[in-house]
Amino acid sequence: MPIFEIVVLAVIAAFLGLRLYSVLGRRAEHEEESVPHRLDRQNSPPPATMPQLRLRENRDHAPEMEGAIPAVERGVRDITAVDRSFDLTSFLEGAQGAYAMVLEAFWKGDRETLRELCDDDVYESFAAAIDARDAAGETLENALIRIEDTKIHSASLDGRIARVAVLFVADIAAVTRDKNGSVIAGSLDDAIESRDVWTFMRNVDSGGPNWLVDETDEG
Repeated sequence: MPIFEIVVLAVIAAFLGLRLYSVLGRRAEHEEESVPHRLDRQNSPPPATMPQLRLRENRDHAPEMEGAIPAVERGVRDITAVDRSFDLTSFLEGAQGAYAMVLEAFWKGDRETLRELCDDDVYESFAAAIDARDAAGETLENALIRIEDTKIHSASLDGRIARVAVLFVADIAAVTRDKNGSVIAGSLDDAIESRDVWTFMRNVDSGGPNWLVDETDEG
């Protein structure tokens, strides 16, 4: 092949090589630039407007949350403010004990214990029920199986009188016998859930720590 043709072919090859490089080079550069661009967009934090909107919504709702103290908590605070010896945990433990003692005393007709644990109105109600039961010749063989739950139902301070109502959820087996000893109601084999709300009362100026049963209701 003549030298002249070889030179011409070399020039053409060089020209095509430069064109190919220029096209592929620019394309490669664009592709390399686009990858970090997409990654940057994915990893970048969301626009600042979103956190600002959430913060503004929280501030709008803050006044509704503040001061929304439940009535029970407010009542407990009022009692604690005038009676530093009041402890909610100890009170609930004592209320459970009183609940069991009053029920047991009522079932057995133990007026003396009822007199010690109840105020006048509640005691008179229990005593009247015991009198009616005795007149009918009936006896109770009830049993407190267990107390499932105990929680504060309400609390208030009226002058110097503190009142705390407690919800008791208990399983009780009840049997009533007539004067001949025959079962006329209930069964000791089947415990029934009982929900009672008992209100306990105490004068915060009194020297003793005892609370009296002031009211009994079904929960």
